[in-house]
Amino acid sequence: MNRAGHSDFDHPFCTMNLSYEILTEANMFLFFSTRKWLLWAWLGSATILSSLWIQVKIDVMINDWFGDFYDMIQKALAEPNAITIGEYWASLASFLSLAAVYVAIAVVVSFFTSHFLFRWRASMVEWYHSVYSRACKIEGAAQRVQEDTIKFSRIMESLGTSLIESVMILVQFIPILFGLSIGIPIFFFGDWEYGLIAGALIWSVGGTIFLVALGWILRLVGVEYDLQKREAAYRKVLVIAEDDETVRPKTIEELFEDVRSIHFLSYIRYLYFNVGRIAYLQANVLSAYVFLAPAIVAGVVTLGVMQQIIRAFGRVEGSMQYLLKAWPTIIELLSVYKRLREFEAQIKLGESERQAAEQA
Repeated sequence: MNRAGHSDFDHPFCTMNLSYEILTEANMFLFFSTRKWLLWAWLGSATILSSLWIQVKIDVMINDWFGDFYDMIQKALAEPNAITIGEYWASLASFLSLAAVYVAIAVVVSFFTSHFLFRWRASMVEWYHSVYSRACKIEGAAQRVQEDTIKFSRIMESLGTSLIESVMILVQFIPILFGLSIGIPIFFFGDWEYGLIAGALIWSVGGTIFLVALGWILRLVGVEYDLQKREAAYRKVLVIAEDDETVRPKTIEELFEDVRSIHFLSYIRYLYFNVGRIAYLQANVLSAYVFLAPAIVAGVVTLGVMQQIIRAFGRVEGSMQYLLKAWPTIIELLSVYKRLREFEAQIKLGESERQAAEQA
C-alpha cells in the first residue's frame, strides 16, 4: 500500500493486464521455451558445449606433450648433448601449435558467449518490460530488472559450462590417470591400481562436503539475500530523496545503518568460511605429491611420467572440486534467483489483488 492508501498496483500508469499462466513459470528460463529465442538458446548452447569438448581434447594432447617434453629434459640433464637443439625447439613449437588452436577457440567462443548471454538477458527483460507498469512500485523493481537479470544469466552460464566442462574432463582424464598409475606404489593405497583415483575422490569430496556444511552453518545464502534487500531499500530512499525534499535525513541514516550492520555480518561470516576454504586450497597444492611420495622416493617414475600424473591428477581433482570452487558463485546465484522469484511472486500477488478488487 502507498501513502494514499492504495495498492502499489493502482499506480496511474499500471494499466497492463498480466498473464497468470506465465507467472507460474520462472521467467528466468523462458529463454529455452519461447519460440523467438529457441535458436539462440539451444543452438547457442550446443555451440558452447562443443567448443568445451574440443578444448578438453586439446588439454589431453597438452598433457601428453608434458610427458614427452619432461622426459626429454630429464634425458638432456642426465647426459650432455643427448638431444639436439632442433629437437628442443621442435618440442616447444608443437606446444605452441596446440596452444594457438586453444586460444583461437577460446577467444571466438568468448565473443559468441557474450552475445548468447545478452539474448538470455533480453528474453528476461522483455517479459519484465511487459509487466513493468504494474511492477514499477514494488521495492527494488529497477534493480531486479536491470541488475539481477544480467547477473542471473552470467552466473548460470558460467556455472553451467563449468559443470559440463568438469564432467568432460573427468571422462577424458580418469582413464589417463588410471593408465599412468598402474604398477606405481601410492601412499596409503599401496599397489592398488585405483589408488590415485580413489585418493583424488576422497580428498575432493571430503573437502567439498566440509565447506558446503560450513557455508550452510554460517547461513551465507541468507546473509547475501538480506544484504541485497537492505541495499535495495537504501537505494530506493536515495532516489526518492532526489525529488522529494520531505524525506528526513534520519530515515536515510537509519537505512544506511541497516546496510552497515548486514555488511559487517557478511564480513565476519565470510572470514570464518575463508579460513576453511583457503586453508584447504593451499593444502590441495601438495595432495598429488603426497600420494606419489612412495613412487618418487623409489624412483619408479620418470620426470615426464610424474608431470603427466600430477597434471592429470590436478585436472581430475579440480573437476571433482566443482562445488568447492564454485560455492561462492552458487551462493550469489541462489540469492539472485530468490530475489527474482520473490519479485515475480509480488507481481502475481498484486495482479490477484487487482482482479479481486474489480470483481468486488
